[in-house]
Amino acid sequence: MFGLVGAPRTRITTHTLRYLRHALTPQQSPLQWCRLASTSAQSYYDLFPLTVPSGPPPAGSFKIDNRKLRNEFLQLQARAHPDRHPQERKTQAEALSSRINNAYKTLSDPLLRAQYLLSLHYGTDVSSDEAAKLDGGDSQQGEDAELLMTVMEAREVIEDAESEDQLLSVRKENDERVSNTVRILEKAFDEGDWETARQETVRLRYWVGIGESIKEWVSKK
Repeated sequence: MFGLVGAPRTRITTHTLRYLRHALTPQQSPLQWCRLASTSAQSYYDLFPLTVPSGPPPAGSFKIDNRKLRNEFLQLQARAHPDRHPQERKTQAEALSSRINNAYKTLSDPLLRAQYLLSLHYGTDVSSDEAAKLDGGDSQQGEDAELLMTVMEAREVIEDAESEDQLLSVRKENDERVSNTVRILEKAFDEGDWETARQETVRLRYWVGIGESIKEWVSKK
C-alpha cells in the first residue's frame, strides 16, 4: 500500500518568494538573478512564484494558468540565457536554463505535474509501467480489471482502424476521460488526498497513452 504517514513535505518559504519576486524586477541584472535563482529555488514551483505564489498543493492549487506560466517562463529564460552572462558564469546559466525548461514542461502538463508532485512529496514514482499500478487491495481489483479492459478495447480499435474517421469516437471518449480524471486529480491534490491522487495519476497515464497511440496512427497514415 501507499504509505503517507509522516511523509515530508516541501514548502516554499516567504523568504524564497520575496527573494525570487525581487529577482524578477528590472533592478536585478541577469547575472544577479541567475545567482539568486540558482541558490534559492528548491522545487520547480519555486521558479515560478508569480504563477504559483502559494507553491504546490495542498497549500496551492493543482490547477495552473498555462498562459501565465508561459509568460513567466519566457521572462525567466530571457534572464537565464547564457549569452547574457559572462564566460565564467555560462555553465551556471546553461544549467539554470535547462532546469527552467524542465520545470515549464513539467508544470504545464497535468500528467507530468501530478507525477512530479507525487515524487516531490513522497518519493513515489508512477512514471514507469511497473510503478504505475493500482494496488489498492481486493476492493480495487474490479476497477483495475475495468480500466485494463477499457485500455485493451481502445487499443484494438486503434490497431484495426483503416481510416481516421473510425477513430473519432475513440478519441472523443478518451478526451472526456482525460478531462474527468484531471478534475478528480485537482480535487485530490488540493485536499491532500494523496492516495486518490496516485491512483488517478495512474489512470491518466493510460488515457494519455491511448491519445498518443491515436496520434501515432494518424502520423503514420
